[in-house]
Amino acid sequence: MKLDTRSLLFGASFAVALFLGYSFRPEPAAPQAYTYRQFSTIESVVPGGLGRSRVIISDQGDQEVGKDLMNFYSMVGINFKNIANNDRVIVETINTYVNEGWELHTVVTGVNSAAEGKGGTGIFITRYLFRKPV
Repeated sequence: MKLDTRSLLFGASFAVALFLGYSFRPEPAAPQAYTYRQFSTIESVVPGGLGRSRVIISDQGDQEVGKDLMNFYSMVGINFKNIANNDRVIVETINTYVNEGWELHTVVTGVNSAAEGKGGTGIFITRYLFRKPV
């Protein structure tokens, strides 16, 4: 079997390319360590404005009640001004954390109704998890 120069050159080039491709791959990056901060909004759905709504802030094991939120309902029904006020408080809190270098990592929502299917009382809870590299 006779080998020509082109075949030898092609084979050698292929072997060098494989060697270089596998020899000089960068090491995988080490996982980043983070510290976390969370705040939760609990918004009451109780007719007549009798519910309580709050922001709860959790930071490295400490919990504190943050700001009061307005109830969704007043004596005459849904109060859209209260909902707009709650949205403003929540966005201000998010902006404060982002300006301090925190990244909004996860948002989880949930609903709990005490009178399933009857339109009675209940709560909306939303958890905002922030993280920052250590």
